[in-house]
Amino acid sequence: MPGTGLWRTKSIEQSIADTDEPDTKLRRNLSAWDLTVFGVAVVIGAGIFTLTARTAGDFTGPSVSLAFVFAAIACALAALCYAEFASTIPVAGSAYTFSYATFGEFMAWIIGWDLILEFAVAAAAVSKGWSTYLETVLGYIFGPGAKSSFEVAGVTVDWGALVLVLLLATLLVKGTKLSSRFSMVITGIKVAIVLFVIVLGIFYIKGSNYTPFIPDPQSGGDSGGGGVDQSLFSLLAGGSGSSFGVFGLLAGASLVFFAFIGFDIVATTAEETKNPQKSVPRGIFGSLAIVTVLYVGVSLVVVGMVSYKDLSTSAGSGGKKTLATAFSENGVDWAANVISVGALAGLTTVVMVLMLGQVRVLFAMSRDGLMPRQLAKTSKAGTPKRATLIVAGVVAFAATFFPADKLEEMVNVGTLFAFVLVSAGVLVLRRTHPDLPRAFRVPLVPLIPILAIIACLWLMLNLTVLTWVRFIVWMIAGVVIYFAYSRRHSLLGKRMAAGEVVAAEGSALTDQKAPPKDTAGDD
Repeated sequence: MPGTGLWRTKSIEQSIADTDEPDTKLRRNLSAWDLTVFGVAVVIGAGIFTLTARTAGDFTGPSVSLAFVFAAIACALAALCYAEFASTIPVAGSAYTFSYATFGEFMAWIIGWDLILEFAVAAAAVSKGWSTYLETVLGYIFGPGAKSSFEVAGVTVDWGALVLVLLLATLLVKGTKLSSRFSMVITGIKVAIVLFVIVLGIFYIKGSNYTPFIPDPQSGGDSGGGGVDQSLFSLLAGGSGSSFGVFGLLAGASLVFFAFIGFDIVATTAEETKNPQKSVPRGIFGSLAIVTVLYVGVSLVVVGMVSYKDLSTSAGSGGKKTLATAFSENGVDWAANVISVGALAGLTTVVMVLMLGQVRVLFAMSRDGLMPRQLAKTSKAGTPKRATLIVAGVVAFAATFFPADKLEEMVNVGTLFAFVLVSAGVLVLRRTHPDLPRAFRVPLVPLIPILAIIACLWLMLNLTVLTWVRFIVWMIAGVVIYFAYSRRHSLLGKRMAAGEVVAAEGSALTDQKAPPKDTAGDD
């Protein structure tokens, strides 16, 4: 049965039928290669260019490569579950859409609200990182006085981040295929830069820098210290902090998880894919496999080039430690300059694909009436123009006027929560729709989904206490908005009240009618 009230589910049949509604129809023109490019484009970015050095210096020491492996395992388990869902329900919205079909409307809203946190905050944070690299590149061209920001009445205005977001919003409005072609060019550049780091860096590796591989634990400090700044698991286990040692390695795995965020965005574009049943799983696994190999290679090279102690955020350089730092410490400044230019290009596609994912989630929620229906209107180019402009405005404002401190962990907790629900959703859907055609099936069910849930919860436990507090506050705000607006405007709720939904065995709809005509004006 589809349930009632908070737990009413939107059937898979209805979700797929809604994709043919003329006013909210997306254009199907993406291939498996396009999806792989999107995945690699967003995953290789802020995580590898900025987090690797900082995580090694503050949390893990030389064992940062092991932290990447732990994070990759959790992602791989969740990716299997995403692939089954996305190939079975090829509808925009990713985890939000999957949750609507399994856990009901309230949980779907919660996960949608959670994804808004993930994508919007990540896009704003990476935009700030892009602007930092822009300032470095401008310094090469115009001298050290060149800035990517200025102050007005005591308020710092980051014009670099603002220009980036506006440019990318224009590309997204023009069409997803155009965005994919742009991503392909830029992604090729940054993959070449990552390979450049690995190949050149090998010649500067010193074996002594790998010892000790897992440094002895330390208490206090600016990162991983006690109280709300240490990991939740460390606090519960009675640890004095999460800098180095086993607690540091686990905290590092939870932090570098940020570097993998993005492969799930492939699932948000399922509705725009020519053959989603085959292309989406290939896009997810292809992008995840490529970036994992590159990440482990880069992390091994960086900690071999320079002592992890010199990568600590307290070791000078204003706390800014990146891949370029390892080359600067070895006197290879020209290579550091090349990496900075490559990072500038690389972060461009990260912001674009994060905004794409945010727009598609907002589009799906608006089409269901949980957000204003006008945001689901598509333009002549087959893109949700209004939703794109709203998302661009929010990201631009946040990136232009707010600092990016602690945003990585906020993104991580939201993403891991989404992974938990998707993995659990596979178990639910196998029970409620056992005969549903599945182009891709998760092997060893229920073992794999259960392991995915455990792995993601484990990483969540190793995030800081303060991150958990902020996450809970965000979720409470989402609950308030649901009861104040979304529940009353739910399209599924209106259909059920009007008797348009007739439940059959397995929550199938036997009487699907067209949704109420949206009266919003055209673009």
